Amino acid sequence: MSCPPKALICGVSGQDGAYLAKLLLDKGYEVIGTSRDAQVASFSGLVKLGILERICVESVTLTDFRSVLTCLAKVRPDEIYNLAGQSSVGLSFQQPVETFESITLGVLNLLEAIRFMNRKVKFYNAGSGECFGNLRGEAATESSPFRPRSPYAMAKAAAYWTVANYREAYDLYACTGILFNHESSLRPERFVTRKIVAAACRIARGSKEKLKLGNLAISRDWGWAPEYVDAMWRMMQCERPEDFVIATGVLHRLEDFVEYAFKEVDLDWHDHVEIDSSLLRPTDLEGGSGNAGKAKSLLKWQPEVTFDRLIRLLVTEDMSSLKQT
Repeated sequence: MSCPPKALICGVSGQDGAYLAKLLLDKGYEVIGTSRDAQVASFSGLVKLGILERICVESVTLTDFRSVLTCLAKVRPDEIYNLAGQSSVGLSFQQPVETFESITLGVLNLLEAIRFMNRKVKFYNAGSGECFGNLRGEAATESSPFRPRSPYAMAKAAAYWTVANYREAYDLYACTGILFNHESSLRPERFVTRKIVAAACRIARGSKEKLKLGNLAISRDWGWAPEYVDAMWRMMQCERPEDFVIATGVLHRLEDFVEYAFKEVDLDWHDHVEIDSSLLRPTDLEGGSGNAGKAKSLLKWQPEVTFDRLIRLLVTEDMSSLKQT
């Protein structure tokens, strides 16, 4: 019998890492996940999905080349999924250096370690639709120019070009998934979508709090996270490495998200939301959506969870969790 394929997920403790780990396990992979300190990490997403005991975890500091090389030599993976690095756009304005280093150095060290080992390893890098900046009503494709408007987007753009350079210079199987916003109940509340849903559910259960938000006029292309990790896996099964935009192609205002979330718990959001100017970012995206036509054609991937169903899934999960406490 042949050995199962082995996948290394860097950033397995995050939302995408947890869902990707579950997907790969279901497909028969051996899954190894990394964390900066695996001995103390909670891996709450893996626990919530009931798969923690099925995954081997390794402590790796992606900004340290020796740590990365040691891990790859030990694990010898067939596929590497890099989902690590500081992932909050808002936080990147407060921690620009840490954000840039965690994203760009992590990618560079992984690629250099793969090149150094001289093994056939497939590499996936998590890119971001934030790299495109303001799209002025047009849906971004793989050929759209980058105009980043945050330290996070700047770092993701630099990582994208690092992957492209190593792919061309060293003939590596290395690709980037340029993913637009994708949500689930595994998101921490520092992400605005989870913040909104969690507050709406608490208020529906009797909380007297006010939900404080910044700019409600922005628009985003929101999808369902479990569908997006499936696209990641599909990219790694292609005959040759290519970059793909992954998105729904549908824009909604943040105000729409707030309205739908509160409507799901039979509340009028106007009664419970306050605008807080301190939450406004120095620069923000007015809106941007992606055109996933290439993914539909070559990967046979397309999203199925609509905007209203996405919010319903988030609210249902949060209300269920509140009832258990």
